[in-house]
Amino acid sequence: MIKTVLSVIGVDHSDGDLILAIELAREAEAHLAVLVLAISAPPPASEYAAVVNAAWLEERQEDIERLRERVEEVKALLAVTQLSADVGGEYLDRAWIDEAVGHRARCADLTVIGPVLAADDNLRTPVLKGALYQAQIPVLFVPDGKRPTVRPKRVLVGWDGGLEASRAVHEALPLLAGAEEVHIAMVDPRGREDGLQIEPGADIAAYLARHGVKAVVDRLPSGGQPVADALRTHAVDTAADMIVIGAYGHSRLRDLIFGGVTRSMIGNADLPVFMAR
Repeated sequence: MIKTVLSVIGVDHSDGDLILAIELAREAEAHLAVLVLAISAPPPASEYAAVVNAAWLEERQEDIERLRERVEEVKALLAVTQLSADVGGEYLDRAWIDEAVGHRARCADLTVIGPVLAADDNLRTPVLKGALYQAQIPVLFVPDGKRPTVRPKRVLVGWDGGLEASRAVHEALPLLAGAEEVHIAMVDPRGREDGLQIEPGADIAAYLARHGVKAVVDRLPSGGQPVADALRTHAVDTAADMIVIGAYGHSRLRDLIFGGVTRSMIGNADLPVFMAR
C-alpha cells in the first residue's frame, strides 16, 4: 500500500511534475514528500584563484538563496492543496545526487518521475539510481501528456522470470490487485530444460491469481525486434494504461548503466512505467 509518495524536482523546474505528484498523492490518500535539488558549480581552477573564488562563492550564495526561495514556493503551493506534505532542499555536487535521493527515498513507498525531470539530463539518471538502487523503492515514470495513477485498469507486466521482474511484480501487487485486466507478457519465452515447467509464465499467473489478480499470460514472438519494442506494441494492442517492468542494469564502482530494455522503456515511454529492482 502506498502511503508516502516522493517527488523530486530541480530548483529551476516548472511546477508540472509537482502537480502530477500532487494528483497521485491525492488519489492514493498518501503523504507527499518533495525534494528540491540544486547542483553546485564546481570550484574553479585558475591562476587568478583569489578573484575567481570570490565570484564562485558569490554564485554559490545566490544559488543557495534561490534554492531556499524555491522550497518556500513549493511549500506555499502545497499549503493550498491541504495535503499531508513536507518539503526539503539539497544543494550538492552532481556526484552525490543519487545518495541524497536514496536517503530521502528510504522513507517513501514510491518515487514519481514526471516529464520535466525526465528531460533533465543532469538529474534524470542520478535520481533513478538513488530511488531504484540506493533506496530500492519503485519508481513511477510518467511521460509527457499522461497522468499518473495508482489505480490502473489495464496493466502490462514484462516478465522473464528473473529477479528484477519478480521484484517489480511484488512491489506492484497493490496496483495489480485493483486492475480489471493484467497481461503477463513474455517475449520469446523458453521452457525450463528440466521439463518441469511446460508452459512458461504459468507459475507467475498462478501466484498472482492467489492474490486475486485477474491475469493472463501472453507469449510473444519478438520477430527480431527489441524486447522493449515488442512490449510497447503489445501494450497498445491490449489498451494498457501502465507497464510494469524490472529495472535491469549493473554497477561498477559508483557508475551504473541501465540495461537495454530499461533504458529503452525510459527513453521512449508513451504511457506510465512502474519500475522496481
